[in-house]
Amino acid sequence: MTSEYDTAGRTIQHSILVKILAIVFILFSLPLIFGGGYLVTLGGSWYYLIAGVALIVSGILLFKNKMSGAWVFCVFFVLTLLWTIWESGSRFWGWVPRVAVFAVFALFLALLLPKIERGASKKVSLILSGIIVLCFVIAGILAFTPKFVYDSGLPFPDKPLVGESNDPTQADSDWKYYGRDADATRYSPLKQINAENVGKLERAWVYRTGDLPPAGKINKWAAEHTPIKVGNGLYVCSATNNISRVDPSTGKEIWQFKSGVQYKSVPYTAACRGLTYYESKVIPAGQACHSRIIVGTLDMRLLAVDTETGKACEGFGEHGQANLLKGMGETVPSFLAITAPVTIVKDTIVTSQEVKDNQRRWAPSGVVRGYDAETGQFKWAWDVNRPGQKAEPGPGQEYSRGTPNSWTASVGDEKLGLVYIPMGNSAADHYSAMRTPEENKVSSAVVALDAQTGDVRWVYQTVHKDVWDMDLGSQPTLIDYPDASGKAVPAMLIPTKLGQTFLIDRVNGKPLTTVEERSVPKSELKEEALSPTQPFSTAIPRLGFPDLTEKQMWGISPIDQMMCRIKFKQANYDGMFTAPSLSKPWIMYPGNNGGSDWGSYAYDANHGVIIANWNNTPMYAQLLHRKDVVKDGVYSLDNPKFNPNLVSPKRPMDETPYGVTIGPFYSPTQMLCSEPPYGMISAIDLHTKKILWQHPLGSAERNGPFGLPTHMPINIGTPNNGGPIITAGGVAFVAATTDDKIRAIDLKTGKELWSDTLPAGGQATPMTYSQNGEQYLVIMAGGHHFMKTPVGDYLVAYKLPK
Repeated sequence: MTSEYDTAGRTIQHSILVKILAIVFILFSLPLIFGGGYLVTLGGSWYYLIAGVALIVSGILLFKNKMSGAWVFCVFFVLTLLWTIWESGSRFWGWVPRVAVFAVFALFLALLLPKIERGASKKVSLILSGIIVLCFVIAGILAFTPKFVYDSGLPFPDKPLVGESNDPTQADSDWKYYGRDADATRYSPLKQINAENVGKLERAWVYRTGDLPPAGKINKWAAEHTPIKVGNGLYVCSATNNISRVDPSTGKEIWQFKSGVQYKSVPYTAACRGLTYYESKVIPAGQACHSRIIVGTLDMRLLAVDTETGKACEGFGEHGQANLLKGMGETVPSFLAITAPVTIVKDTIVTSQEVKDNQRRWAPSGVVRGYDAETGQFKWAWDVNRPGQKAEPGPGQEYSRGTPNSWTASVGDEKLGLVYIPMGNSAADHYSAMRTPEENKVSSAVVALDAQTGDVRWVYQTVHKDVWDMDLGSQPTLIDYPDASGKAVPAMLIPTKLGQTFLIDRVNGKPLTTVEERSVPKSELKEEALSPTQPFSTAIPRLGFPDLTEKQMWGISPIDQMMCRIKFKQANYDGMFTAPSLSKPWIMYPGNNGGSDWGSYAYDANHGVIIANWNNTPMYAQLLHRKDVVKDGVYSLDNPKFNPNLVSPKRPMDETPYGVTIGPFYSPTQMLCSEPPYGMISAIDLHTKKILWQHPLGSAERNGPFGLPTHMPINIGTPNNGGPIITAGGVAFVAATTDDKIRAIDLKTGKELWSDTLPAGGQATPMTYSQNGEQYLVIMAGGHHFMKTPVGDYLVAYKLPK
């Protein structure tokens, strides 16, 4: 090292540390200069280019041991703070990528000031360093303080919307249906566990299904399961449809029925969301299969299993099973699957199936069918492009291909004799030019079918000519809603991926609250005549945030954020109905995993309150010419050239002019490009149509750059899959988040009252029941491959200590 003498007579030591810091500045400046310059050409912010120039100038001067380098950085840092205030205001998460890295640089520079020619004294260095450290402490405290928490201050309603709520079809102690009752409210009248004592919950038992991904195979496991409880039986379905009966008090297995589903039949996800309980009106009580469990399988069979013995009901179909591949034409394993519970109305099993997305235009049919719940015999089919033809196809014929399918849980009204089918869209989700008028009418709509005949009674559509994959993933909820005179109207709540909630008359399908048709963007494709308008439910608050802007792009560093801003400016984005594009990417926000998905809502009819957890996650997509898909070896899964081991964001959409590439809108560090929060939970008062409270849901403990966990319990609000439940004890329970926790939420305030870390991801909807005078809370911890949570086979039960 060399020495010089400053004007104060102090000896200044050239420090290698100053040179290292200077080199860091220079290296960090390069991507900012080149990326920032490119961003300017796209019409984006000038800040990153200016920041890069300031850093490289500062770095060069510091490398020469010039104090002017420190002054350049100081001016730049102050201007960065002012720019951050202008762009982000008081939004904490907006400050993180703009300031955090440069604050670290500032700290090191402050510590090294005495080593720089004509630099500051050690006293000044320590004062500046102390101020910066104090700012870090304050920022750390702020990181753990609640953000995006909304409390309306409105009183919690103390009465129902209309009449009294009760379920005469089951005992209070049971959870007989996937959604707890036939109306799918996910509300339990139990109140032994309440807001005052829920913090004392402890694990009662853990049951393991034994169903895990095979070694050496791609992990597709999720389970997503909610058990049912009837009398002394708790019935559980594993990821590949193995059915178990366990003791509700101890978790001890009484029997297990092996479904025989093989790995090759697993579609996008190995899941069995629910089972369906049925009591025969023909077989006397006490005889085999008087009470039975019905389930549709991943390999397209309908199974009936005796609740007492766990054996197949021989009189159902052929030796306990019905073949649902009949009439489907040519297909391959995993193209079609059933992952949702079937619905039984008027002794008719109504079943539908998922069809794997974006494979080919003429994929197997989305037909909905009815089967006799006693015998398993076919009754009718509703086939969109074969109107009026309700019989099974004859020899050499098949159900119409490529039609909209329903992959989620439906709901039925026994009194009206109707089953309500939440529909997806046609095969090749992001291109509509080849769809028929019949398909366009029923895609992304609720279709009311007569359960005994399969006749269409009405259709209510939530997205017209859907090319965004905004299929209805949530099970609708049946409620009573007052008309102008206060009389109860049979109604239905329809949650959507766009965060909209539609409230309609379930007798005739007419909306009961205001719905506006608003103009939306057109497609750049000449042959793609999209709907000029889309429906907006304006009376009930949308569960979502305003449209994205460049200022809201995020990341863990300025470089990360800049790359997200570049991607934003490179893409088409004009709100939630931005049309798919070929010339450049387009952004879907909320994405097709946004809003409410298969977890659905919970509804407290005694207070007229909805509880909903929802996602706020953008997607990034682009249509591709066919040659750009084929060159990467991407083919539909029934093509002889299909490679099952290929992992690609590209989807073939064979038999259309285009393929598509689609995935989360990620930064280079695999963090979402939009600011947190990404997951929320809300309470909506249907009396006033206002949000009572709203909180971020999920901590950052298991999330971080490149998928690495931060282990920081900061309530950032994470993506979530799985729904909530409500109890009469004034508590809502929800898991769903990527931090592997199950939580108890105060129904009136939204505050977290209790949580526990599960042995695997909790991407499922919990349930509750009572047995021998004790209330239990149960959750399937099966994990989720798409959510990147640990996979497991655990059924975890909680209760209060004695």
